[in-house]
Amino acid sequence: MPVVNFHLLAGHSTPEQDERLLVEASRLYSEVLKAPMERVRAFITTYPASQCAVAGAPCSSNGLHAPFFEFIVLDGRSLEDRQRLSQGFTELLVEVLGVRRELVRGRCQRVAPEDWSIGGAPASVLRAGEVAARARAAAGEGAA
Repeated sequence: MPVVNFHLLAGHSTPEQDERLLVEASRLYSEVLKAPMERVRAFITTYPASQCAVAGAPCSSNGLHAPFFEFIVLDGRSLEDRQRLSQGFTELLVEVLGVRRELVRGRCQRVAPEDWSIGGAPASVLRAGEVAARARAAAGEGAA
């Protein structure tokens, strides 16, 4: 399930930086969610500066590189885990690409297990034990 997509301006990173971003984002995802690495997916989508605007002006004229990232987790992941991922992905963009922290934006999308497909089958079926364990843990946190 763990999927992250970094939306970047074309030409603002080297292949080495891209590789580091993908590898370290995958490691972070696996670590925070305690998910096997083979489940993790990381992508970079690039856009020409003329097709992106920040602060009301095309990036081709204002020179701003303001990355945006989106990451997906199955419903039931804790707020702490989601915030750790958001902070971690932001930190990676700042550290690896040298972008200004205040320009980075990100979004967490929670998906119901029955709405996520793994090899054509719903995660609610394939990951039923894991989903149930997270639900019990969340219920225990709420009772404290």
